[in-house]
Amino acid sequence: MIALRFPAHVLAAGACIGLALADLVRVHDAALAGSVVTGAALVLAEVPLTRLLLAAVLICVCAWWWGSVRLDRLDASRLEPLVGRAGRATVVVTAPASVGQYRIRVPARTRRFAGSSISEPVLLELAPGRSPPQGAVLDALVVVAEPRGPTHGFDERTWLRRHGVHVVLRVDRWQIVGHRGGLGGIADRIRARLARSIAPGLSGGRRAVLEGIVLGDTAALTPRTRQEFQASGLYHLLAVSGQNVALVAAGVLGVAWLLGLSRVVGELGALAAIGAYVLAVGPQPSVVRAGVSGAVASLAWLTGRMRDAWYVLLLGAIVLLGWNPYLVYDAGFQLSFAAVAAIFLLAPRIHRRLEGYPLPRGVRGGIAVSGACGLVTAPILILQFHYLPLLGVLANLLAEPAMPLLLTLAFATAAIDAASPSAAAVLAWFDGIVAAYIALCARVVAAIPFAEIQSARAFAAAGGTLLIAAYAWRRWRTSSSLPI
Repeated sequence: MIALRFPAHVLAAGACIGLALADLVRVHDAALAGSVVTGAALVLAEVPLTRLLLAAVLICVCAWWWGSVRLDRLDASRLEPLVGRAGRATVVVTAPASVGQYRIRVPARTRRFAGSSISEPVLLELAPGRSPPQGAVLDALVVVAEPRGPTHGFDERTWLRRHGVHVVLRVDRWQIVGHRGGLGGIADRIRARLARSIAPGLSGGRRAVLEGIVLGDTAALTPRTRQEFQASGLYHLLAVSGQNVALVAAGVLGVAWLLGLSRVVGELGALAAIGAYVLAVGPQPSVVRAGVSGAVASLAWLTGRMRDAWYVLLLGAIVLLGWNPYLVYDAGFQLSFAAVAAIFLLAPRIHRRLEGYPLPRGVRGGIAVSGACGLVTAPILILQFHYLPLLGVLANLLAEPAMPLLLTLAFATAAIDAASPSAAAVLAWFDGIVAAYIALCARVVAAIPFAEIQSARAFAAAGGTLLIAAYAWRRWRTSSSLPI
C-alpha cells in the first residue's frame, strides 16, 4: 500500500486538511471529543494501515481544532465596535509603508487607544508626505474607520479581515516616540541594515528593482514598472522565493569552507542566516515556505536524514496555515505552492518532451519550468487578479539567467559593505546594471502586442487557441513518429 511507504506524508497531509477545514466549519468541543475517540481506536488497532489512517485522522481533528481557535482569535476585534470614534493612539509600524498617489498606507499594531491598552493589527492611512519607518512607535491622533468594501473586483475589507485587520486608523497627526524591541526590533534592524547595504550609491529605478527582488519591497517601484513586470510575467521575481534562500545558505556554506570551518558549523550558520533573512523580508508565504525548505535541508544534513521535497512542501503549508488558516484564500499562498507543485510534477515531463528539439539543455529547463508554472498558476491569476501574461516563458528565458548573478552580487555587497564601502559600491554598480537588464526584459516583453490579456473574451480566446495548438502539436508528433 502506497500510504505505508510514505507515512510522514500522510500525517502531514492530515494536518494540512484539518487546518484548511477550519475555514469551512469551526469545531471546538466536538473536535476534542473526536480526538479522544480516534485516539482510543488508534490504541486498539493492530493493522498497520488502519493505525496509520487513524493517526492521520487524529492529527487532522487536532489541526481542525487548532485552526478553529486561530480563526476565532483572528476574527476578534476590540476596535471594530469603536468605528467612527477619534482618539489618541500608540501604534507600532510592523511593515514598510505603501505610498500611493493620494495616501500612504502602513501596516501597524496598536498598543493603546483612548487610554485603553489594546493590542490589535490595524492599517494606518496617512496623508501624502513623510512615512514612518518600519519598527517605529508612533503617538498619533486617529479616527477609527471601516476598511473599504468591494471595488473594482477587490474586496479590501475581506482581505484585511483574513489577516486579522478589522479597522483602518485615519491619522491626523503623528510623531515617532520610540522603536520596538524584542524579535520584531531585531527583524527591523536586520532589514534596515540589508536595505542600506545591498545597493550603496544606487538610486532610482535600479535600486527599486534590487529592493523588490532581494527584499520583496515594491514600494519604490513606479506604477509603470510594476505594470511592466506584471504584463511580462516577471512579477514573481519581486516575491522572495527559494532561489533567494538557497543563495543565502550557499553563501554561508561557501564562506565556512573558505575559512576552513567544519560542515557542521557551516550548516548551523546557514540556519542562522536563513532565519535572519526570513525575519528581514517578513512573513510572506513564499519566503516562509522557502525558509522552511532551507532549514529542513540543513537539519536533514545535520541529522543524517534525507529530505523529501513533497514532505518539505507540506511542512511549509503546516507552518503557514497553523499561523493563519485564512491563507488558503491568499493569492500569494496559492501561487507559491502551485508553482512549486508544478515544478515537481509538470516540469520534468515538459523537459522530457523537449529533448528531441535542437535546444540547449539550459533553455529546455527554463522553458519546462516557466511553462509548467505558467500553466498551473494561470487560473489563479485570472480568478484573483483578472489578468494573464501570455509571454511569460519568453520573459523568463531572458531574465532568469541574470537572477543568480543579481542575488549573488547583492548579498556579496551586503557582506563587505561594513569592511569596505568603496568595494561594496563597485559591486552595487555592477548589480545595478543587472537590475536594469531585468527591468529592460520586463519592458520589452510587456511592449509586445497582446503580452497580457484582461478580458473574459480574451481569456476564452486564449484558452481555445491553446487547446487547438495542443491538439495540433499532438497530431503532428503522432504522425511524424509513424513509419513511412
